[in-house]
Amino acid sequence: MDVLSDVISVTRTGRPRSAHVRWHAPWGQHFAAVPGSAGFQVILEGSCWLLPPDAQPVPLGEGDVVFLPRGTGHTLADSPESPVAPACVPGDPQSVSDSVDRTGQGGPETVVLCGAYQLDVSRAHPLLLSLPEVMHLPARSGRRPELTSAVRLLAAEVRHPRLGADAARRALLDTLLLYILRVWFDEQAARGDTAGWAAALSDPPVAAALHAMHREPAAPWTVAQLAAQAGLSRAAFARRFATLVGQPPLAYLTWWRMTTAERLLRTTDAPLRSIAGQVGYGSEFAFAAAFKRSHATSPGRYRRES
Repeated sequence: MDVLSDVISVTRTGRPRSAHVRWHAPWGQHFAAVPGSAGFQVILEGSCWLLPPDAQPVPLGEGDVVFLPRGTGHTLADSPESPVAPACVPGDPQSVSDSVDRTGQGGPETVVLCGAYQLDVSRAHPLLLSLPEVMHLPARSGRRPELTSAVRLLAAEVRHPRLGADAARRALLDTLLLYILRVWFDEQAARGDTAGWAAALSDPPVAAALHAMHREPAAPWTVAQLAAQAGLSRAAFARRFATLVGQPPLAYLTWWRMTTAERLLRTTDAPLRSIAGQVGYGSEFAFAAAFKRSHATSPGRYRRES
């Protein structure tokens, strides 16, 4: 597993939802804040305005993507001056079904693909926590064909469901999330972002060490061994890693091991001895002590309460 794949697999939970909505001007729709979720809006046809909280309106055009990693409340409208309908939740079948035609007064049409992912905020990876409240990915012809293709395929499955649509929709929603994050970090790196996870993932030495830890969390990593993966001296690697990731290499490794252990305790019946081995501890006792330091509870109790 690479870092981004691990982040998605650890944080995602439940079933993502999506809806294909056609609005006719004049229109305005508020989407309620949904803690523990990440929302998205994709403009498939036409144009509209994003009205984020406490910020200036943002014009959106065909192909633009808006991602809200913490489920921030927001409004879409054909104009900043249009009246706004009561709040609804993106992808909630009680408020917006899979495909809706919101008939208005015959004005210009705007077609939007909206939806939400459920996230486990207790296991939020610092990569996701580093994202802004509202991410706008403007369309750029030919610059991101994978994201464009995922959007088109998902829109087709939502608009015209056929045999196997549920399975296809889930897979495409996961793919869409991956491409949104990939595009965001690629564009941050291209703009010369020199701090945080955008810089860490685009920095070859630090990225090599991160991928090594995620690929083999049970390996008996030392700072020297991780530095060798990065191709740097021990001291240079430790400084570089801490600067970009925000914590020392072995502190991040311990955090990731405990996060992996949480997932195994919650989703499998594997004995504690087996889980201990999978996250790099030679005995159940050593693992239980480390887990209790991290979570203030024993692995067994955590499993029962989860």
